[in-house]
Amino acid sequence: MIVVNLDVMLAKRKMTSGELAEKVGITQANLSVLKTGKAKAVRFSTLEAICRALRCQPGDILEYTEDER
Repeated sequence: MIVVNLDVMLAKRKMTSGELAEKVGITQANLSVLKTGKAKAVRFSTLEAICRALRCQPGDILEYTEDER
């Protein structure tokens, strides 16, 4: 399972979800879907824009963990 750690990077960068959504060019609703892990996919262009805005690497916000089913 892929875990999205956007909240951690937002806190480190002292940025709100609204600010990130505006910088990336997506709605706060779509960002919320991504943050909660409910997104089924993310475009590389969106991931690139998030990394640019947060000055981070994809691995800083995406993490693989064993599925606990």
